[in-house]
Amino acid sequence: MTQDTHVSSTVIDNLCQVLADGYALLGITHVCHWNVEGPTFFALHQAFEEQYTELFTAIDEIAERIRALGGYAPGSLSQWSAMAGMEEISGKASAEDMVKCLIAANSKLVADLQAARDVAGDAGDPETEDLMIARIQVHEKTLWMLRSYLG
Repeated sequence: MTQDTHVSSTVIDNLCQVLADGYALLGITHVCHWNVEGPTFFALHQAFEEQYTELFTAIDEIAERIRALGGYAPGSLSQWSAMAGMEEISGKASAEDMVKCLIAANSKLVADLQAARDVAGDAGDPETEDLMIARIQVHEKTLWMLRSYLG
């Protein structure tokens, strides 16, 4: 695949945004896993662990795609936080507030995944487009599960 520099940098920029979102979501999910309390503790504790474990592997794949396209993955907590712009969660939040926070964070990530998918499609980069489609499917399923918890 031959890409011009502008197209490659646009795809890379969108992938960097997705990477930052993913790391922010990973952190939020981990905080929820550590601190969830109440009658739904066991179910949520396990669900949050499954989510952050799956997300950790996905983030690595996205960073490797950035490198394969000739870019560099953003690599500091402050950079990820600033790029993602996601609301943090208090460790003392209720289980319901944790789920609501995770719904907002996953929704933001899905929107940025969709943007990255579209940019990759426009750039003629089916590999990145496919990766974004697969991630969208994972996060849409996560959103369905989280929303179902709220009833």
